[in-house]
Amino acid sequence: MNNPSVSIIVPCYNQAQYLDEALESVFNQTFKSWECIIVNDESPDNTIEAAQKWCKKDSRFKYTFQQNGGLSSARNLGISQALGEFILPLDADDKIAPNYVELAIETFEKDQSLKVVYCKAEKFGYETGVWDLPPFSLFNLSRNNLIFCSAFFKKKDWEQVGGYDTSMKHGWEDWEFWIAILKNGGKAKQLDEIGFYYRIKKISMLKSIEHQKGIEILKYLSVKHADFFVAQYGSFKEMEQQQINLQRENEIKLKSEKFVIDLFCKRFFGFTIFGKYKE
Repeated sequence: MNNPSVSIIVPCYNQAQYLDEALESVFNQTFKSWECIIVNDESPDNTIEAAQKWCKKDSRFKYTFQQNGGLSSARNLGISQALGEFILPLDADDKIAPNYVELAIETFEKDQSLKVVYCKAEKFGYETGVWDLPPFSLFNLSRNNLIFCSAFFKKKDWEQVGGYDTSMKHGWEDWEFWIAILKNGGKAKQLDEIGFYYRIKKISMLKSIEHQKGIEILKYLSVKHADFFVAQYGSFKEMEQQQINLQRENEIKLKSEKFVIDLFCKRFFGFTIFGKYKE
């Protein structure tokens, strides 16, 4: 297909055993104007054989290779080669529902101000069940990532923010990317349907992020997107004052609770807990 509307980008590193399921879910899409670019990030397994099988089956599947550069680098390579106006990243061990692409494109067509469209999600594998995420708002996004990697966005917006940050090799690159795209305007919309299936394994990158690495990532995000976090929380001085005020409120509340408990104990039991009993 010369002019696909959607480019689905599938980076693969040591995930060949799951790749068939991911690509099968792409092949089964009710929306037909797509291409799927499989990026082999110098994977030591049989990714090339698994990918080329699908390329032979359907010309909409394409294969490319790079020396190992990490997830962000692999996504960026695939997107740089993409022909579609809309991009959907899909990790090689996850799946999408047959109507996910169709529903997302219909949603973009109805609202031109949208920058990101995603859906409800469900876990499978080591854990199962609906993946509950807080409702989207910029404030909620400042507290934690609300959008999984397999959400739709426009290639032009990816270009505008400089793509995925390749320095973030320990995780949370999706969170940084959504902040970059959405912090200066534009809307995100979550579809009501379950369209994404997230595989849970005993050990994953997100679960294995060391505490110190997590602190370093948060510091990096705080500096890179200081304008965003200040817009949501105010200046650092304001945050300090808010913390002081909250501490004072808690102290007043605690004193009040102690007074009530003391009064109750003195009235009915003849002693106090927090003060000395007086005749």
